[in-house]
Amino acid sequence: MKAIVYTRYGPPAVLQFKEVPTPALADGEVLIKVHASSVNPLDWHFMRGEPWLLRLMMGLRKPKDTRLGVDVAGQVESVGGNVTLFKPGDEVFGVGRGAFAEYVCAREDQLALKPAGLSFEDAASVPVAAITALQGLRDQGHIQPCYKVLIDGASGGVGTFAVQIAKSFEAEVTAVCSPSKGDTARAIGADHVIDYTRKDFTQAAQRYDLILGVNAYHSIFAYRRALSEDGVYVKAGGRATLSAMLLDPLLSMILSRLGRKKMRGFIAKVNKPDLMLLKGLLEERKLVPVIDRSYPLSHATEAVRYLEEGHARGKVVLTVGQN
Repeated sequence: MKAIVYTRYGPPAVLQFKEVPTPALADGEVLIKVHASSVNPLDWHFMRGEPWLLRLMMGLRKPKDTRLGVDVAGQVESVGGNVTLFKPGDEVFGVGRGAFAEYVCAREDQLALKPAGLSFEDAASVPVAAITALQGLRDQGHIQPCYKVLIDGASGGVGTFAVQIAKSFEAEVTAVCSPSKGDTARAIGADHVIDYTRKDFTQAAQRYDLILGVNAYHSIFAYRRALSEDGVYVKAGGRATLSAMLLDPLLSMILSRLGRKKMRGFIAKVNKPDLMLLKGLLEERKLVPVIDRSYPLSHATEAVRYLEEGHARGKVVLTVGQN
């Protein structure tokens, strides 16, 4: 089969479109014929091996796992032992390591049936980004109806899902994005839009019950200043530097003990219940994927490069079988 592989860390140029063996199924896994995948910041962090702390798990000098990609939508080709929920021919979406390929193995508990009427491309854009938004707002931010919620970085993959998920909880949503992307934020339901080139919301008088920092552009102290007295700031992305990974959790813990305002960071975990919840929102059209660009699998280098530049409006998708 054809797949995107990388044998050394570096920029998108290290990615290769090559013939590799089809992965072997293990118990509890499903072999998927991939129709589409999507690119996440996670992918280019793996590709570059940055921050260096990641290399303790991935391989110090070169990657142990040379396959790239996580998000997947496709059709079940075969199932391994103890798989009870899927059968060959089922259309599914979820995550599987090495999803930038014609075939990928995925755990049964990290998949769900593809929403009815949704394209493979749209379905592939959902898993990591939408679950990050959902778990950040619901599990970390404890979002409630009528909350004043601010999404900082509202026009990217996680941000476009976060605006819509917050609206599904009946919150009042403020989207922070560039001036060229304000129309997109309004179209997906934002009640208010702030152009970050003209206004710094952390210096304004408005206070928010929940702030989701998708790009974490401001300091943790600035986010805290913009919270209401019992507000919660949730970091869902941003700088992946070693200092940010080590210092931000410590600062969050200290600041959360100094008053009623809470500062939190987290790592999203894909699971079947949340995929099923998202499936329902997608089928009810309460959640509509925003896709900026679509590339064939053989052009993954360009797709990753474009996402890494930071200008994508929503998600960047890879299609398979149209190379």
